[in-house]
Amino acid sequence: MLSGDVSDAVVVVQARTRSADPAECTGCGQLSDWCHSRYVRRLADVTLAGRPVLIDLSVRRLYCENASCPKVTFAEQIAGLTVRYQRRTPQLQRLVEDIGVVLAGRGGARMLRILNIRLSRCTVLSQLMRVPLPPLRTPRVLGVDDFALYGDTYGTLLVDATTRLPLTLWEGRDADQLSRWLREHPGVEVACRDGSFTYRQGIAGGAPDAVQVSDRFHLWQGLSRRVQDIASAHRGCLPAALPPADERDPAPAEESAGTATQDTRAAHHARHLFEAVQALTSTGRSHSSVARELGLDRRTVGKYAHARTWQEVMRRPPRKPSALDPYLEYLQQRWDEGQHNEKILHEELQTKGYLGHYQRVKMAVAPLRQGLPLDEPRERPPSPREAARWITTHPHGRNLHISERLPRLLDHCPELRRTHDLVRRFAAMLDNRDATPLPGWLNDLMNSGLAPLVGLAGALHEDRHAVAKGITTPYNSGVNEGRITDVKLQKRLMAGRAGVPLLRHRVVLIAHLRRRYADRLTVSSR
Repeated sequence: MLSGDVSDAVVVVQARTRSADPAECTGCGQLSDWCHSRYVRRLADVTLAGRPVLIDLSVRRLYCENASCPKVTFAEQIAGLTVRYQRRTPQLQRLVEDIGVVLAGRGGARMLRILNIRLSRCTVLSQLMRVPLPPLRTPRVLGVDDFALYGDTYGTLLVDATTRLPLTLWEGRDADQLSRWLREHPGVEVACRDGSFTYRQGIAGGAPDAVQVSDRFHLWQGLSRRVQDIASAHRGCLPAALPPADERDPAPAEESAGTATQDTRAAHHARHLFEAVQALTSTGRSHSSVARELGLDRRTVGKYAHARTWQEVMRRPPRKPSALDPYLEYLQQRWDEGQHNEKILHEELQTKGYLGHYQRVKMAVAPLRQGLPLDEPRERPPSPREAARWITTHPHGRNLHISERLPRLLDHCPELRRTHDLVRRFAAMLDNRDATPLPGWLNDLMNSGLAPLVGLAGALHEDRHAVAKGITTPYNSGVNEGRITDVKLQKRLMAGRAGVPLLRHRVVLIAHLRRRYADRLTVSSR
């Protein structure tokens, strides 16, 4: 009979092995029924109706009848119930290991406690590290990529691009370690990577016959970053993307914004920095030296140096639309009629359906008291990132807003027009999987006169064979990126405190665990 809390009651099962059945020696495998003695093994099993289960199993110790066997006696093992030196049943052991793989130490211990199985986090981790990794088979198509391990330290992840399963990972991203792994595991025919010179050297040193493929995503990403650099260098041309003044608000956005902000503290700070940077860079000094003297970041100095006026570097985000916008015309009309009381104006707007707060009306009429127009939402020029996104977006994917403004910007800025044409030519190569125009495109990139594209052309020309394979072959690093996302998830679950061996164990085992359960679901659904 059970007493106390039923959920905490322990179910004890007593069992005994048969005396007449022979058992297999754990040393030589020969059967024996010569009993030496008996003893009781206490095994923990999975819970039954939420209650812990203990099995008191009486087993025999037998003599080994093989004279050449080093074992004199051995304990019999029950298939599916006992394992040598194990105080948990195989079913419970698999549960502990699987939960440890999915949730690691502290999270695994909490989950097991919910299942009424009490183990410490250290025990869960030790059981996890005892699980052997699956046998490593050399893949035909290998994916190589790096990931941030912690701080400025990076790691390398290897993935089988065919099975989409991770193989291993280690700290660092040096060529020697990758070459050594490839020499120890010969047979790689295709290696997918990014544009890293380190991985290029490592693959060439460890698997010189393997075909290297520069990933399409990283190629496009590198080109997009150069486009944004060009747009940043020509940020003075970005206001040309806006419609003419007669097609939008009477006052230009930058003029009204400048009038409203020219006396603010931020405006004084921007004007002071602009004048200081322009004065120093006009003497021919480098951006790095100017940054050291003024105590600024080098990119900040570059932004002020490339700007034509201090207003260009002022961060003026556009005012977001509000529920008051449909009533601004009525507010202006009532103000012109002489009604300057915000309370009364708010009550009048409520009768017309306005549901906003009185404070919003008070803020809206504040410019009218200073003789300024109402602060109506006006379109701002695109940022360099937005302009780069306009250029890199496929023409069929551009909405009406971009389709109207991008031609104005390209007609005004020849450099961005040239950049747009080069981007679309490279996109056509990726879409058609045709690398025939690549040499001519690289020459045009080199002769474009745009420093970011010239630097990119040099890097791509050195890696042109892998770039051509990345354009024409179906191999890519998409599976690598997915696995790196999984690595980041495992790091967060362990609060970034896991060492490389534990992280490697979890990343490899959890992928195989998911695959095993997915296969079981597929079989059961049939």
